[in-house]
Amino acid sequence: MQFERGWGGGIGSRLLIINDGSTDRTLEILEKCKLNRPLLEIIDKANSGHGATLIHGYKYALEHGAEYIFQTDSDGQTLPEEFWKFWQLRDEYDAILGNRSVRGDGESRKFVENTLRFILRIIFGVKVPDANAPFRLMSRAILGKYLAKIPENFNLPNVMLTTYFAYFSENVKFLEITFRPRQGGKNFINVRRIVKIGLRAVRDFLILRRELKRDD
Repeated sequence: MQFERGWGGGIGSRLLIINDGSTDRTLEILEKCKLNRPLLEIIDKANSGHGATLIHGYKYALEHGAEYIFQTDSDGQTLPEEFWKFWQLRDEYDAILGNRSVRGDGESRKFVENTLRFILRIIFGVKVPDANAPFRLMSRAILGKYLAKIPENFNLPNVMLTTYFAYFSENVKFLEITFRPRQGGKNFINVRRIVKIGLRAVRDFLILRRELKRDD
């Protein structure tokens, strides 16, 4: 996760990497990297899952004065160099979100994403090209506005942020990105876990939809 803070004051960007309870040498390698990379910030925490870790990172960035927050996963599926086309659009949009029309991680993952988009359309009435792409640049204003609506233990915060942006017609751009097969780490997601996550997600979506209706 990268965030920009105090841009006008010349402080510049910070690269935040969250070690979510990994059992390999991730933390050791990160600490060595930090010796000659003063803009690298590391959070080492007990495993709490992808969703809770994202929320933790987003809150950290906002609490530390970030003006822009860029998020991507660390498994090598996205290309860091594609960040710059997002950054160039930061003054035109409140958020620029990745769109994975071609997925290198298999048809099964594409099917899951399409099912997720269908569920969002049924429950929230929103139509988005990609709900959960882990490659997104968001302004402080738009992230802070909607992050507060998401429970701390929510499993799919990026999905819900995308949904809120679409539901409230925010000034958001979807931009095509490269999405490769997983390059590193272990994938612990299987069919059983996908079904379990999906059922939990539908339940959580219905709860948040009722809250939206109350707000309306």
